[in-house]
Amino acid sequence: MTTTTPVRNVVLVHGGFVDGSGWQGVYDLLVEDGYHVSIVQNPTVSLEEDAAFTSRVLDLQDGPTVLVGHSYGGAVITEAGTHEKVAVLAYVAAFAPDKGESVNALIADPPPDAPVPPILPPQDGFLLLDRAKFADSFAADLPPALSSFMADAQVPWGVDALAGTITEPAWRVKPSWYLVATADRMIPPPAQRAMSERVGATVVEAAGSHAIYVSQPQAVVDLIKQAASAAGSRQ
Repeated sequence: MTTTTPVRNVVLVHGGFVDGSGWQGVYDLLVEDGYHVSIVQNPTVSLEEDAAFTSRVLDLQDGPTVLVGHSYGGAVITEAGTHEKVAVLAYVAAFAPDKGESVNALIADPPPDAPVPPILPPQDGFLLLDRAKFADSFAADLPPALSSFMADAQVPWGVDALAGTITEPAWRVKPSWYLVATADRMIPPPAQRAMSERVGATVVEAAGSHAIYVSQPQAVVDLIKQAASAAGSRQ
């Protein structure tokens, strides 16, 4: 027997260079609409560890869940999303690797005209973005004070996290949705469209930078709610 009750649990997974606090706008809107929202605080040292952190949060959910990932968080939800509590995946300007792929593999051969993210050389196995170029590349549609704060509050991103490979991609067994950020200068929109097509995701596009989850929280919430409703109808 089918039901049209939407999935009410949402787990949000951040990407590299940031922490989970950037999800606050999305969190507030979802909670206001009655969703139970959890935010994963991944250390972004290795993909394996981040998938384990995410799985522990999924263990705490009381039923079917929408698992959402931004940027590198897309690799995390691809790895962790085979968890039995996950009903649907939602990618937000995110990487969606296949089996045996890493984020490194996905960024190894950028299109000729694609902007190059201002990633500084690794220090002690960790990466940061050039603070002076952070706003233009990551957060061009945010107020200058906020983008400056995010640049100065960066979380070092482990090179092992970029190199971590997917064991069993969740998108091969779970339905997926994908929000393409059309003004993204970190993951080029054509790359986002190619990944979403390969995944077989339901795709929505919105004007926004790589930080679309901060600048356009309603667009992200709309995607999550659509995914939750579609997943609920399949329960």
